[in-house]
Amino acid sequence: MALTRSPAHDPRTIVVLRALGLGDLLTGIPALRGLRRRYPAARLLLAAPRQYRELALLSGAVDDVIDTPGLGPIADAPQEPDLAVNLHGRGPQSIAALAALRPAMLLTHHHDDHPDLAGPPWRPDLHEVDRWCALLHWTGIDCRADDLALDRPEGFADHSDVVVIHPGAGAPARQWPAPRYAEVAAALTEEGCRVVVTGSAAEADLVDEVVSRAGLPPSAVWPPSAGLPALVALISDARLLICGDTGVGHLATATGTSSVLLFGPTPPKLWGPRGDGRHVALWAGDCGDPHAETPDPGLLLLSVPRVLDAARSTLAGCP
Repeated sequence: MALTRSPAHDPRTIVVLRALGLGDLLTGIPALRGLRRRYPAARLLLAAPRQYRELALLSGAVDDVIDTPGLGPIADAPQEPDLAVNLHGRGPQSIAALAALRPAMLLTHHHDDHPDLAGPPWRPDLHEVDRWCALLHWTGIDCRADDLALDRPEGFADHSDVVVIHPGAGAPARQWPAPRYAEVAAALTEEGCRVVVTGSAAEADLVDEVVSRAGLPPSAVWPPSAGLPALVALISDARLLICGDTGVGHLATATGTSSVLLFGPTPPKLWGPRGDGRHVALWAGDCGDPHAETPDPGLLLLSVPRVLDAARSTLAGCP
């Protein structure tokens, strides 16, 4: 089952594991497209959370998504696929989940718990996009780290005059305080910008707090029920996105929309913006726990005036 080089015969079925969040899916698109270019006739199935299916299909690399909300058995995956690819992590759990499918070949980083599987060593210093491209390069599959772009989904109203603020984050450590986002929103509104505030259904209270504190109208709340393709279209149209180190920030990279991104415990060199577009990553220079239950001290060093200066400068450079 160990994979030491590109398969001698093109696989008919490929299962790729990346059962993570929005940003994880977006940073994995270059690797998925590399697999698609190398094996254009294969049925490529992505094991990922179901809510990202439409976005995964929009990449043009994936035939379908196997609903996989996290590590564990990959339900409904075909048994004995020709190739399984671990884009989830270094293992051992992710390796075990794919190995349980009994693939003919398995591509993964090396882990000592699976000594029978060859693979490159895990490098914690690599940017997330580069990490998965490097895994494919190791086996001779071409992958372009700048292949991140997504086309704007069709059928949605134009919002080309808005500034999008997304105050939520995957963990409190990466969430800039809501009152500060509100100050930014209020200042930009006073300067003539139309601000839209986005968030998931679970972040409704946070969105409402930002809108209320900023004195924005109820129409400034972007409904999460609109769905992920509508959010992609919104950010694709926007003049600017302002948010923290979270998955929505990668939508700005994918759509070429200018962004101001607020980093705290994780350096931008590992998860920061790539690709085309004008992106400003603000970071105080400290590293910490990205999953902590309180805002990272480095993130709190980013002041409202600093964020506003970056936003104004970026807006001034927008066409």
